[in-house]
Amino acid sequence: MGILSYLQRIGRALMVPVATLPAAAILMGVGYWIDPTGWGADNVVAAFLIKSGAAIIDNMSMLFAIGIAYGMSKDKDGAAALTGFVSFMVVTTLCSTATVGMIQGIPVEQVPAAFGKINNQFVGILVGVISAELYNRYSSVELPMALSFFSGRRLVPILASFVMILVSAILMYVWPLIYDALVSFGKSIKDLGAWGAGIYGFFNRLLIPVGLHHALNSVFWFNVADINDIPNFLGGQQSIDSGSAIAGITGRYQAGFFPIMMFGIPGAALAIYHCAKPENKAKVAGIMLAGAFAAFFTGITEPIEFSFMFVAPVLYVIHAFLTGISLFIAASMQWISGFGFSAGLVDMALSSRNPLATNWYMLIAQGLVFFALYYVVFRFVIKKFNLLTPGREAAMATNDTIDGYSENVSTSKTAKDEKKSIHSEARQYIAAIGGSDNLTGIDACITRLRLNVKDSALVSDTYAKQIGASGVIRLNKESVQVIVGTRAELIASAMRDVLKDGPVPAAQVTAAAQAESKASAKGNGKIVLSLVAPFDGEVVDLSDVPDEAFSGRVVGDGLAIKPESELVLAPAAGTVVKIFDTNHAFCLETDEGAEIIVHIGVDTVMLKGNGFTRLVEEGAQVAVGDPVLKLDLVYLNEHAKSMISPVIISNIDDYDKVEIVAKGVVKANESVLYHVMK
Repeated sequence: MGILSYLQRIGRALMVPVATLPAAAILMGVGYWIDPTGWGADNVVAAFLIKSGAAIIDNMSMLFAIGIAYGMSKDKDGAAALTGFVSFMVVTTLCSTATVGMIQGIPVEQVPAAFGKINNQFVGILVGVISAELYNRYSSVELPMALSFFSGRRLVPILASFVMILVSAILMYVWPLIYDALVSFGKSIKDLGAWGAGIYGFFNRLLIPVGLHHALNSVFWFNVADINDIPNFLGGQQSIDSGSAIAGITGRYQAGFFPIMMFGIPGAALAIYHCAKPENKAKVAGIMLAGAFAAFFTGITEPIEFSFMFVAPVLYVIHAFLTGISLFIAASMQWISGFGFSAGLVDMALSSRNPLATNWYMLIAQGLVFFALYYVVFRFVIKKFNLLTPGREAAMATNDTIDGYSENVSTSKTAKDEKKSIHSEARQYIAAIGGSDNLTGIDACITRLRLNVKDSALVSDTYAKQIGASGVIRLNKESVQVIVGTRAELIASAMRDVLKDGPVPAAQVTAAAQAESKASAKGNGKIVLSLVAPFDGEVVDLSDVPDEAFSGRVVGDGLAIKPESELVLAPAAGTVVKIFDTNHAFCLETDEGAEIIVHIGVDTVMLKGNGFTRLVEEGAQVAVGDPVLKLDLVYLNEHAKSMISPVIISNIDDYDKVEIVAKGVVKANESVLYHVMK
C-alpha cells in the first residue's frame, strides 16, 4: 500500500472521533444560550450541558487514539477500540511529567515541558495507528491450549500494553523534539495571522478530491501543533480564562468557511442551473436545490463540489482560491464564528452566544457578497470556456443491467428513482464496484464510500452514477471513493450486511461502459463518446483503406471494418441526418455533436443501390444498436471493389483526439471501436 493510500486510511479513521464534535457543539451551544452571561455558573442546566460538552472536547486526544484504532482495524471490532484506549493510557502515564522525572532521576521542574503536553492529538494519532496495526496483525493468532483463553482479539490489548512500554521509552527521548517541531510549525502559522488562515483555506478545499483534507484539518483544528482551534473555541469562557483562547483570534481557521458553505456554494449551484440546457434544467434544479439546501443549513458541500470538481477542474481551483480569500477576510476583520460539525446555519446559531464569537453576524454580510461573487464568476467561466457542468453535457445512451435491472442513461431513469431499500441499493453499489470478488474493504466518511478493490478499472462509473452517486474517484489501482452523500455510513454498513448473505456478481454492462470506466481508470482524459461496432468483422487500420480520401484521413478519423454480418447497426445514439440515395452510406449526428459516417465498402456508390436495403429514413432518431441498413453480403463481396468499410468522425477537429480501442475481430453492438476524447 502506497503512502497516499495509508494517509487516506488515517484520514478517514479520523472521522470516527471527529464525529463526536457535533454532540459537544450542541451541548455547549445550548448551554451558552441558556446562560449567556455566567456560562453555567448561574444555571444548573446550563452547567450540566456545558460540562457535558467539555467532557468530549477535553478528551479529544484519547478519542483520537480509540477512534483511529477502531477506524483502521480490519473488521471494526470493539477489541481494536479497547486496544487504542489501553495503549493511550500506558503511553500517557509512562510519559507524564511525574513518571519521566522519576524514571530519569531528575526533579519534576527539570522535566521538559513537552511531557506536560503528552495528552496531545498527535500522540493519540500515533498510538491509534500502532494499535490498529497490532490488531490487524495479531487478532487471529492462536495460542497453545493452556493459554487459549487469551487467543485472538483478547491477545491484542495485552500485547499492546507491552509494545507501548517500548513506544513510551522511545518517546521519552524523541517526544520533546517532535513537540518542539510541532509547536514551531504551529507558531509559524499563527505568526502569519490572517494570511495563514487563507493559505489553510485554499489547501483545505484543494485536498478534498484525494481525501487528505482531514489530515490537514487535524493540524489546524486540534492540538496536533498547538493550534487547537475548535476545542478552544467550543470551550468559550473556560478557554478564555485558561489563556488558551483569544477573542477575535481563536476560531479564525473556521470562520471563513461560513460565507463559502452557506452562501458561496449555493451561488455556484444557481450559476450551474442557469447555465444548463433548457431541456435539462428541471433535473439540474432538483440536484442543485438539494445540494444548496444541505450546504446552507448543515455546511455539507461535497454534493455540489463533486458535481463540477472533475468535469470542470478550473472551477474547483477557483473555488479553492475563493475559500482562501474568505478565510483571510474573516480572520483579518475578526469576524469569528465556530462549529462542531461544519460551517452551516445550525452551527452558526449554536455558536452565536459563545464569548469567542465576535461580530459573527458580519459573516452573513460577507456571505451575501460571496454568493454574488460565486454566481458571477462561475457563470462567466462556464459560458466563456463552455464547461460541461451538470445539465450542459449530452446524455450518452448506455444500457446497463445489474441483477436483472435494466437502465438507460438517456432517459434519466435511475435506481435511486425506484426508491429501493438501502440493502438493495447497497447490493447495486457492490455490483457497480465489480462485484464481491473485486471488493476487499469497505469504509465510509461523511459523504464517501471509501473502498479497497483488487482492480479499480473494473468499477462501472456509469452505473454508480445511475444508482445515485455524484462521482467516482480512483486514487490508485486498489483504492476507489464513491461520492454518495450523507448516507455513506448507512450504505457502507448495508454493503457489509449484504456480503454476509453471499457473493454479489459484478454489474453486466455494455462494452462501451466497461471501456469508458477502464479508460477513466487510466486517466486518459474525458471520454465524450464511445462508438461500438456496427457489424461483425475484422478491424482494418484507416490507412489501409484502398481509397485516398479515407486512408489520408481527409474525410475524418476513425477506423474501418470488413463486414461479416448483414445488419448495419447504429454505432451511437443520435439522428440519421443523411442516407445516400444508393444506400451505401449514412451520416449520424450524435447528441454530443459528433458527425459519424458509416461507409460500406469502397466505390460502392457505383452499384446504384444493389445489395443494400434501407431500414430507416432520414431524420430518424436511433439508439445504439438500432438497425439502419441491411446488406446482401454475397452480392457485395462479389461486385464491390472492396468491402473494407470506414466508420469515422468527420468533424474530428472539434475534439482532442480519437483513441482506438478495437483490434482483431469485433462483434456488432458489443465491441467498442474507439473513444472520442475532449
